[in-house]
Parts: sequence; C-alpha cells; structure tokens
Amino acid sequence: MTPKALVQEWVKRFNAGDAEAIAELYHADAINHQVTNDPMEGQAAIKAMFEAEFAAAEMTCIPENIFEDGEWAILEWRDPLGLRGCGFFRVVEGKIQFQRGYWDKLSFLRMHNLPLPTE
Repeated sequence: MTPKALVQEWVKRFNAGDAEAIAELYHADAINHQVTNDPMEGQAAIKAMFEAEFAAAEMTCIPENIFEDGEWAILEWRDPLGLRGCGFFRVVEGKIQFQRGYWDKLSFLRMHNLPLPTE
C-alpha cells in the first residue's frame, strides 16, 4: 500500500473503533507519539493505547487533507465536535513505522467530559 492509501485505511479502521484492526497496520516495533502523551513503542502497546482511547470516548476522524511525500503521509483532520489536528505517518514496506500526532488534548478532554489533568 502507498502511504496515502494506508492512511485512508487507517482512518476507516479508526472510525470503526477497532483497536486490533488498526494495530495490524503498524510494524511490530513501531512508535506512535501523540505529542500530548508519552510515545507508545511496539504494536502491542499501540493496540492497548487504541483500546483505552476507544473505550474512553467516541471518536470520529474526518480527513480534510491527506498528502504523500515519499514514504510519508500527512493527515489533516477534524472531528464532529470541532477538534482539529494533524498526523504524520512514516510507512515502510506497507506498514506504519512511526506516527506523530498533534492535537489539543485539553479541548478533547473537555469536549468528552473526561477528567482534566491535575498537574
């Protein structure tokens, strides 16, 4: 799969809320770093992260733009509540090797009535 096609598939699996299916898109030693959180290292940790996130809040990713540059795909997204963000995906041999995401965690927590950090 091209990086752009892989990210399109990632969005479909994300919107289905299927942590196992989304984790299959990552290399065994992949890193997912949502900059508001600590990096998740390894496919099992990434799967656990998505399981926890899907259990905590109903999330929908609406792609606004998906760009491809070599082995990178860039996703600019929004959700139905007005949150916006972007993600960078490095795709090696048809799987995600590295992902970095930027979004406003405080707004996300407030929108979903989740506990706010105390520190």
